[in-house]
Amino acid sequence: MSAYTIQEFPKTRLATIDVCEIGQQKHHIAAMIELDVSASRAKIKKYKNEVNRISFTAWLIKAISLTIRDHEQVAGYLAGKRKAIIFKDINISMVVEKLVDGHKVPIPLIIEKANERSIEAITKQINDARDVVMTEKDIVIQNRSNKLEEFYFLLPGFIRIWFWKYLLKHPHFAYKKMGNVAITSIGMMGNVNGWFIPKAVHPICFGISSIIKKPVVVYDKIEIREILNITVLIDHDVIDGALMARFISDLSKNIEKGIGL
Repeated sequence: MSAYTIQEFPKTRLATIDVCEIGQQKHHIAAMIELDVSASRAKIKKYKNEVNRISFTAWLIKAISLTIRDHEQVAGYLAGKRKAIIFKDINISMVVEKLVDGHKVPIPLIIEKANERSIEAITKQINDARDVVMTEKDIVIQNRSNKLEEFYFLLPGFIRIWFWKYLLKHPHFAYKKMGNVAITSIGMMGNVNGWFIPKAVHPICFGISSIIKKPVVVYDKIEIREILNITVLIDHDVIDGALMARFISDLSKNIEKGIGL
């Protein structure tokens, strides 16, 4: 018999499994796009030297939120079967990886009013979230646990799934707990020339992959450019294909030209 080890999951893994289960039932349409971020990366480098230090991830969050501001329907929650609730503020849910009790654990973080905040402020919130010391007892669904959230992990699976279904049927509650936009940048942690398609319960979700240098035709000439692969999931129950296409088009332009820099 082959030797083996048994590893115990952190508590947060249960919530991840539940989100994936509910995400399977969402009617998301996936758009897989390539974006030339060479000019934007150059602007960020210049911005760091002349103004303040900012991260590419923080700027990308800002660029996404500014584009959603002009296409607010894409972040609308389905209310019943014939209505959508569109929140004016763009609250973005993401995860930061932290070392907790010797294990690397993804910790949820909400960037509130991302469309109104500066890139520096977003950078600082992300860095602060990574630096704060936490233990397993602190971690549940949000930044730090309360008694109700601790009780979540004692529930059987079918009740936890019911909780997520209840959450999504009450958009105001869902928005308060997890925002209206999800961004996962797991793909940036490696050097992968491709896309990954996340599972999500949010109205719109962005899967950020690696930045890869590729030969690209620019003004009829082949140049080596920095290309970012992004997968965008949009709830087709809320908006139709034409609105999706216009949003993706504007998002591509805004990211490639370095909006906000």
